[in-house]
Amino acid sequence: MKWSEKERIAYSVSTPPGEKKDTTVPFPSSYSPEYVETSWYQWWEKEGFFTPEINDRLPHAVNHSFSMCIPPPNVTGTLHLGHALTVAIEDALVRWRRMQGYKVLWVPGCDHAGIATQTVVERRLFRERGKRRQDLSREDFLKEVWTWKKEKGEEIYHQLRELGASLDWSRACFTMDPVRHSAVTEAFVRLCDSGLIYRSEGLVNWSCALESAISDIEVDSMHVWVVILLHVCCSLGFLPSFLLFSLLDGEVAVSTTRPETMLGDVAIAVHPEDPRYQAVHGKQCRHPFSDRLLPIITDTVVDMELGTGAVKVTPAHDHTDFLLSQRHSLPRLTVIGGDGTMTPLCGQWLEGVKRFDAREQVMDALTEKMLFRGKRDHAMSLPVCSRSGDVIEPMVKKQWFVRCGEMAQRAIQAVDEGQLEIIPHFYTKTWSSWLSNISDWCISRQLWWGHQIPAYRVTLPDSTDTQEEVWVWGRSEEEARERAAGKYGVAADTITLTQDPDVLDTWFSSGLFPFAMLGWPQQTSDLRQFYPNTILETGSDLIFFWVARMVMLGTELTGQLPFKQVLLHSLVRDKHGRKMSKSLGNVIDPLDVISGISLERLQEKVKEGNLDPRESMVAMEAQRKDFPKGIPECGTDALRFALCSYKAQGEDISLSVSQVLSCRHFCNKMWQTVRFTLGVLEDRGTSPLNSMDQWVCSRLYSTVLQCEQGFERYELHSVTAALHSFWLHSLCDIYLECIKPVLSQDSGAWALGQIDTVHTGRGSQREKQVVRAVLYHCVCVSLALLSPFMPFLTEELWQRLYLLRGEGGGRSVASLCLQPYPQSSQLVTLLLVMSGEDLPYNRPTSPQSSLSQPIADSLSTDGGIVRSWCNSGSCCCHPVPVPQV
Repeated sequence: MKWSEKERIAYSVSTPPGEKKDTTVPFPSSYSPEYVETSWYQWWEKEGFFTPEINDRLPHAVNHSFSMCIPPPNVTGTLHLGHALTVAIEDALVRWRRMQGYKVLWVPGCDHAGIATQTVVERRLFRERGKRRQDLSREDFLKEVWTWKKEKGEEIYHQLRELGASLDWSRACFTMDPVRHSAVTEAFVRLCDSGLIYRSEGLVNWSCALESAISDIEVDSMHVWVVILLHVCCSLGFLPSFLLFSLLDGEVAVSTTRPETMLGDVAIAVHPEDPRYQAVHGKQCRHPFSDRLLPIITDTVVDMELGTGAVKVTPAHDHTDFLLSQRHSLPRLTVIGGDGTMTPLCGQWLEGVKRFDAREQVMDALTEKMLFRGKRDHAMSLPVCSRSGDVIEPMVKKQWFVRCGEMAQRAIQAVDEGQLEIIPHFYTKTWSSWLSNISDWCISRQLWWGHQIPAYRVTLPDSTDTQEEVWVWGRSEEEARERAAGKYGVAADTITLTQDPDVLDTWFSSGLFPFAMLGWPQQTSDLRQFYPNTILETGSDLIFFWVARMVMLGTELTGQLPFKQVLLHSLVRDKHGRKMSKSLGNVIDPLDVISGISLERLQEKVKEGNLDPRESMVAMEAQRKDFPKGIPECGTDALRFALCSYKAQGEDISLSVSQVLSCRHFCNKMWQTVRFTLGVLEDRGTSPLNSMDQWVCSRLYSTVLQCEQGFERYELHSVTAALHSFWLHSLCDIYLECIKPVLSQDSGAWALGQIDTVHTGRGSQREKQVVRAVLYHCVCVSLALLSPFMPFLTEELWQRLYLLRGEGGGRSVASLCLQPYPQSSQLVTLLLVMSGEDLPYNRPTSPQSSLSQPIADSLSTDGGIVRSWCNSGSCCCHPVPVPQV
């Protein structure tokens, strides 16, 4: 990327926070994002332009609502370009609807991100004080987390404001604030009462580093080559308990990539059609270490081509084996503890040994017993905890689960029947397939940070430790005590309650967000007016982990779908197509693109992070290659416009900063166009238009039509392409160049001899009046069209044009973001009036055929420069290629 540092122009007029920016000061000669983006947001926010109540002050208000929640970012860190894409798309939709007169509510929020936040705070605690979480009480540790949350939460909100997100900050919420905590407790109690939440022993993804179950979303798959170990698990012989003789002696060799788990083997499984093992079906074999008798079972899940075709079954440490144990009634032996060390079931020689050290000891023991039969390479997917980096251990634990079957079927039905629309539609099949095979959802986490589960273990009078666990739940401990007393027929004061120390999965509270943010379970006015939400917009990677759970929980708890449409955008990758990763050095803070940053500062930010030294070296080397001079100042408007210029529904987006920089050049083109416009404007009128004036108005009409169609289809890339094409090509390259001689005082400009074909008055006062009116009209309408994408620049330029009407300046609250969004139906009437003729204006059937027939005829028959444009295919009589931004 080649670029040179541009002059930074500061807005020097003292403006108290929240006061309107003074646009009567001289117009700078060049565009500077720092100058343009100063003060506007504080004024918008103070005036309440982003609240739904502003709708009452709009003359063009309509009786429609538009509501949406922002996908709450994790409080642990800062926003990256993936978040910026979400903000750019959502804010464009919100601003568009608000300009259309809708009553708009867009609620900001942050997610407490249980595992991620606790991990970050624990690392900082150890780095700064040398202490671990267990060295503090739970209460003291939570104080540390709340301090971190306040610091990081404000940073995220600052980024959202810098991105121009028109969020209603008066309704900002946090998934752990009192209102949301009340909603989580209510949801848990209701789901328990209806039997949809239950406590059971199940196989979960366990992080030994965190000592907690984790969600599927926090498990990464690492594709690696590992070694398959072929060892003889047991000597073969049929040894029933009532007969002391054996049949044909022999051996069964099994293959495994995890020899440390063989101490928990409870069976050997073979495929029923495997000819190698037909003679041993139903027989037993003896474990080489424990002497346990293991049945040989048959199941079609066994892959005959993998390894020896015989597999050991360890139900407590493998998902497939767990299902086998359910089908064949096999016991489950836990041989790896929650901390990753071997349990007493393994015997004294392995008890307390770390699991991967135990792997080596087991291999050595097999070799010593002469039971090792070799090894070979094998490709597999290794599950890794995305938070801690350790290898996930499938483990049987007693946890709280949500029954998903019936709720999932209702979610499928909602899409099938058209009650819920998923855009792009090709995700519909994926939605149905995944939800049809959904498993029950483990929602308990062994953490300190999060919503502590409102369930209580009951100790009744005269109960013993050997009795089965008894649990109750309630909105408070008092309610739980009353429930327990009524359920077991004992006095409430004789019951001892112990609240479950575990917390709920972060996705559980996030799944309630569309209605919890509106005050549920209380029947607030916001809930009545704005629920269900109009639309949910988010990344396609969250369709199951967040979107599906919102649909299931929302339908179950409120009786309504949480939203009517789901708009999914693609993932943002770097220019090389790689996923954004801190360890790769390609995670970019949007503020660094907005304000610019040096390479030295980029590398300092890597050092300040939580990467280990090797990852830091890789990240910094990548930065040196990609950003040898750092990142140039591009501005918010350029970043937003660039992000919305990609086709967001489809393949992943490979974003490069150079593309954002090209959008900054476009911003400068807009700046210079308005500078020129302000320099030539005087009195404006509605004199009849000549052919070139009619042409540019028709191009403007076509652009408005494309914007209407693009917004309605949520194809923002087509909207930005149409706007870019009109401003750059139709307005600047053609119309401005045509009218400059008309507006020039130099009579020598007419020596070209071509202006006659367009304007007959040879630069007369009437012609100047006409072109000024048309120019003003085109610029003002274009700024309004661009406002949802470029809120700062369009406000700055519109305010300066607004002053010409004698209505702006001072403390006027008029803002472009509250003006009506241009409509093609209104432009048709305006074009007829300005043409001065009663033209039979035909609404075009396509963006390329945007002229009325009389105007098209006049353009195609005129000579000179107009004929040359038509012949070259540059005018609107021909399809104009849309430039890629």
